[in-house]
Amino acid sequence: MNNNDILRRIRYIFDFSDFKIISIFESADYPATRSQVSDWLKQEDDPAFKKCNDNHMAFFLDGLINERRGKKSGVQRRPETRLNNNMVFLKLKIALNLDSKGILQLMELAGFKMSEHELSAFFRKPGHKNYRVCKDQILRTFLQGLQLHYRPSKPKGFVWPQ
Repeated sequence: MNNNDILRRIRYIFDFSDFKIISIFESADYPATRSQVSDWLKQEDDPAFKKCNDNHMAFFLDGLINERRGKKSGVQRRPETRLNNNMVFLKLKIALNLDSKGILQLMELAGFKMSEHELSAFFRKPGHKNYRVCKDQILRTFLQGLQLHYRPSKPKGFVWPQ
């Protein structure tokens, strides 16, 4: 999944305004502007669309963690310059204070069953023998489960994006 899709989905799931997204970025010490956020949230076919890079997404996810769990005292750590689905999944897990049972319930809500062992493989270090790469389908299903949990009613004519 690309960062713009993830940002749009998180915005929709939690009904964040542009100003709330800006405050989340500020919580991670990144001064995002309204025009930046607006351009990241546009569809790819819009001429004003701008790609949200991994560093910006890491700032956003770290800011979401700070907003939801509280900012740690001291110097804010530098966000990653490269992100993958495993890291996005882990940051969302931390921000939402989810345990494995909660994640599995969200996945099941979206129609996807998996075991705790399969799930834990996504949160291991890349060199670990049981590490597993989180594919787009898994992250998309998790986000869909979050949406079904936080915004259970779908608007009329809504079609899940693929």
